[in-house]
Amino acid sequence: MKWDNQLIDHLQWSNTIINREGKEIVAREIAAMATDGDVIGAGSGSTVYLTLFALAERIRRESLSIEIIPASKEISMACIQLGIPQTTLWAKRPDWTFDGADEVDPNRSLIKGRGGAMFKEKLLIKSSSKSFIIVDNSKLVEQLGSRFPIPVEVFPGALNLVESEMQRLGASEIVLRLAGGKDGPVLTENGNFIFDTRFSYIDPSLEQNLKAITGVIESGLFIGYGVEVIVAR
Repeated sequence: MKWDNQLIDHLQWSNTIINREGKEIVAREIAAMATDGDVIGAGSGSTVYLTLFALAERIRRESLSIEIIPASKEISMACIQLGIPQTTLWAKRPDWTFDGADEVDPNRSLIKGRGGAMFKEKLLIKSSSKSFIIVDNSKLVEQLGSRFPIPVEVFPGALNLVESEMQRLGASEIVLRLAGGKDGPVLTENGNFIFDTRFSYIDPSLEQNLKAITGVIESGLFIGYGVEVIVAR
């Protein structure tokens, strides 16, 4: 029996897309990189969403064979809506990945995770030989943590332990992220909680120190991943 995808077919992006015109230009640039047979990792966020539309247009126009490995459920549902084939990391490795970011410093280190998909996003970037990070000027900072806290994905039963261990590492602020459309905390793509955490200084070892805490699934720090940053102006 074939499923009726009427609900998915009528989905729209939940928030207003800031700098949509600039993001659509970059989305077309990213889509133009795709070649026949590519397996592409797709992160999360509005720019990734817009890029899927540009990829879908190329698939229709040029009969390209492309598969997407999505980092989030909303991107997976957008692929269904647009008729873009999907696969998984169990079956294939991405040839390249594209994603957004919340902050980018001069060394191309990142803070990501406002969408709650940083674990899968990091997995896709680490699995790809090349990754493109798409941002606008507002995401460029001199020092990570200047505008956004570091999201830390935490196993729910480990909240108290992780909080105390992050305080030991020097966290100046630890806030459990609450949901906007439901009661209680935000749930990540993996069903975990998120601490939004601030540190007065972020050094290169912090990403690994956070990951070493029992109960931390992943953090939104991406330090030294060799990504290519594309700015939508």
